[in-house]
Amino acid sequence: MLKTITRLMLGTLLLVVSASLTMAQVEIKPVAYKGWKNNLQISNGTVELIVTLDVGPRVMRYGFLGGENLFKEFAEQMGKSGESEWQARGGHRLWHAPEDLKRTYELDNSPINHEKLGSNGVRLIQAVEANTKLQKEMDITLEPSGSKVTVVHRLRNLGMWDVELAPWALTMMAQGGTEIIPIPPKIPHPQGLLPVSQIITWPYTDMSDARWRWGAKYITFSQDNNKGPNKIGMAHKLGWVAYLLKDNLFVKGFGYEEGRHYADSGSNFETFSNQDFLEIETLGPLQRIAPGKVIEHTEHWWLLKGISKDTSDSGIDNNIRPKIEALIK
Repeated sequence: MLKTITRLMLGTLLLVVSASLTMAQVEIKPVAYKGWKNNLQISNGTVELIVTLDVGPRVMRYGFLGGENLFKEFAEQMGKSGESEWQARGGHRLWHAPEDLKRTYELDNSPINHEKLGSNGVRLIQAVEANTKLQKEMDITLEPSGSKVTVVHRLRNLGMWDVELAPWALTMMAQGGTEIIPIPPKIPHPQGLLPVSQIITWPYTDMSDARWRWGAKYITFSQDNNKGPNKIGMAHKLGWVAYLLKDNLFVKGFGYEEGRHYADSGSNFETFSNQDFLEIETLGPLQRIAPGKVIEHTEHWWLLKGISKDTSDSGIDNNIRPKIEALIK
């Protein structure tokens, strides 16, 4: 009798483990998406990403399965390819900094190759850029459960000379949300004598713009469909920035390397907004790449839902930051 019970218990345990493993897995499959025939859907049953293979490399969608896309999409540019001019298009892309009208805006309007990375990831591979002789790659890996995505951005120099640049990862967020940027904790005077961060401005930066809120613990930046370009950069060392859209929260995690040189007067984080989108941008260190060599820059993404819309300092402290810190610990 005891042996029979033990066998039944073991059988039940195996069924539970098997069911758990079956539920927690990533599916990568070809799908059509908004006019493009060649795309990949990466999903674990909780969240999904859509990457198109007809242009790019681009991640065009990240959202809860069946839910709203947190990324901006330009409807009139969806499903198209082969344009003779660079297209904003939307989604998440890879550039190289510092920004230059010719080099940075190299076309990404042609089909790309891809490779599978294990059971839960894919590598997107662009053809060598005609003018720069650089090749862009993006590795996208989704965890079997939850919402965590790891994106490795890679620039490969296939030219004949060294080039100096930085990998630059840009995510266009959908309209109507608010970005949350943590700032270093306060140290009272006279103990706090040395700077802990820096804010970089552009010729069109307007700090009086009502889209900004300059709080004691957080800067918030809201997208407004009636307002034009505004931007800041930062030496950002706290490891994350978030974007709240309705009750969905997109979290982007990234690093800062002390002692390294960053483009744009020391920016490893930049944010830009206009009437169409808000962009969360991170940069790796500025580096000189020899022919045949590669540099990389990594981001981590998460999604949360059911988040309070209160973006005051106390609201973020009470309802948002603890949830983010539980993710990125």
